[in-house]
Amino acid sequence: MPRDIPLGNGNLLVAFDRNYQIRDLYWPHVGQENHALGHVFRVGVWTKGELRWLDHPGWERKLKYKPETMVSDIALKHPDLGLTIKAADVVDFHEDLLVRRFDITNLEEERKEVRLFFHHDFHIAGSELGDTAYYEPQRRAVIHYKGANWFLVNGAVLISDKESETGRSPVEDTAPGIQVGVHGWSCGLKEVNDLQGTWRDAEDGQLSGNAIANGPVDSTVSFTLQIDSGETGTLYVWLAAASNFDQLATINRRVRQRGPQSYLDRASAFWHLWLSRHLPDLKDLPETIRDQYNTSLLVIRTQIDNGGAIIAANDSDISTYINDSYSYLWPRDGALVANILNQAGYLDLPREFFKFCANVLTNQGYLLHKYNADGTLASSWHPWYRGGHKELPIQEDESALVLWALWRHFHQHGDVYFIKPLYRGLICPIADFLVDYRDPESGLPSPSYGLWEERRGVLTWTAAAVWGGLMAGANFAENFGESQRAEHYRQVAEEIKLGVEKNLWQPDLGYFAKMIYQNPDNSWEVDKTIDASISGLWQFGMYSPEDPKIRSSMQTVRERLWVNTAVGGVARYKNDGYHQVSQDIDNVPGNPWFIPTLWVAEWLAEIAESEEELAASRDLLDWAVEHSLPSGIMAEQLHPYSGEPLSVSPLTWSHAAYIASVHAYLRARDRLTIV
Repeated sequence: MPRDIPLGNGNLLVAFDRNYQIRDLYWPHVGQENHALGHVFRVGVWTKGELRWLDHPGWERKLKYKPETMVSDIALKHPDLGLTIKAADVVDFHEDLLVRRFDITNLEEERKEVRLFFHHDFHIAGSELGDTAYYEPQRRAVIHYKGANWFLVNGAVLISDKESETGRSPVEDTAPGIQVGVHGWSCGLKEVNDLQGTWRDAEDGQLSGNAIANGPVDSTVSFTLQIDSGETGTLYVWLAAASNFDQLATINRRVRQRGPQSYLDRASAFWHLWLSRHLPDLKDLPETIRDQYNTSLLVIRTQIDNGGAIIAANDSDISTYINDSYSYLWPRDGALVANILNQAGYLDLPREFFKFCANVLTNQGYLLHKYNADGTLASSWHPWYRGGHKELPIQEDESALVLWALWRHFHQHGDVYFIKPLYRGLICPIADFLVDYRDPESGLPSPSYGLWEERRGVLTWTAAAVWGGLMAGANFAENFGESQRAEHYRQVAEEIKLGVEKNLWQPDLGYFAKMIYQNPDNSWEVDKTIDASISGLWQFGMYSPEDPKIRSSMQTVRERLWVNTAVGGVARYKNDGYHQVSQDIDNVPGNPWFIPTLWVAEWLAEIAESEEELAASRDLLDWAVEHSLPSGIMAEQLHPYSGEPLSVSPLTWSHAAYIASVHAYLRARDRLTIV
């Protein structure tokens, strides 16, 4: 199930599913550790003797973000309960704190009692073993902990002046108008001896009050509101994360003193400010495209760790398919996202990414497959040994694109003192590696794994990325007064381009091949599969978008990789087997992906010579909006017949590709003086 509403601050990331249930909770790094592991944190509503969890099919749900903020805007209604709920959630931009507000309106004629239940299925540090959950009476809260991972759950009911005057006033040192503390609680075992968890304890509308449990545990807390006919009751719930009890208690005290609403208010103001300082002129674009641009920037921010790691995706459901996750930094994805953030005017996040890459760069000048958010090496399926000899388990484009993106960053911002230590520590080592890691006969890069991570060979995309990286290295060397080094990098880049022309351009077919690869007998073979990744040839500057070879290749991609169903969109390549749904390859060459579809949109904008031609690019921007979730979340790929999200959701790269396409459209608009 896709993660429909991610909320985060670079330390704490909380992701809700389409039923408005927490499914992933990462702290203290985005992507590391996941303390929920996809297990459901249930929310239930009880009234008139009936309880309905939010995954009940009777709920009507509308999940989106409040405009220009990273604050959720949720509408819930269930016909059995006679009430509606408006909810808002935010992860504070400073504190590691999730604050939630629920406004419950009584639609019926009589006063009713309403109870809300919040269930927490923690798997702290990625395991249910050794956890403890307990009720803490001084703070009237429930705490989960293991090692240096502590989580507190508390809440407050908004009370009227009359209720305050009749003895239900807030406790001392508490913001006026709220009553703090859970009303009911239960801590218990799960996943052992057939026990399902404390959420079962809630289904009669009451909780047992069990005060502590250890091992594989969960907890449920409840709050009770009395709501008159036509009136609205308000409840706040918060979840804090810290490395010890004292830090946790400090956060809880601040919420109690300031009031939880202050965190919702300040977050709305902060994220509006974060967006508004850099927004381009989007005035001639439809509101849907403008909103998607804003949402994409905010979603990208949720997937970036404050230590610089730009995480590919945080959706633990993918683990059931690949026995792993996407919660890692791939330097390729990170470089492309950093480049888009630069274009959008954000300086700080790309800087942290480039520093991260400098810290993890090998002594030989290359970056490995992927990394955890804390900078340690992540899991990999690329071998160090094959066919009786050692081989580098790399995707060479990942190293090259860091240089390419870094030059674009420096060219735009000119931050000399930031670049100075990176010149010897990152730029020259990578560029020197790109020079050396080549086939002496063809001039092309030596074989490595490609951007889709499935094949080893010399991919057109990789060759284009290496060309872009070397040209970036040459530009840096020139600026640092090393003209001879710069000339050497440019010469090697030219040899790579000649190799691409000779070995990968297919004049009889009219497009660039996907790759060349070496057979076991050491002979070379061309894989002539149509692959959208040939877009790298113009994206990284080896060719102009208007070059006849690029025009012919991209038109082939546009026509022959288009998914001929009601869903539409562009596949990655012909007969793409990843999450493959259909064997009707002629009509469904692969599942539609946001990224290649938006590559086509970007290219159409780059070559547009009239308003009519530019409209084709905007049509694909509209397609991306229409096939996002109502919240604006973009998956990796879609089911070709239903349009439902497949694989991970959100995918950071999808949102970055959307922003890149919008920027290409705006450049074309300005070039064509369209108003």
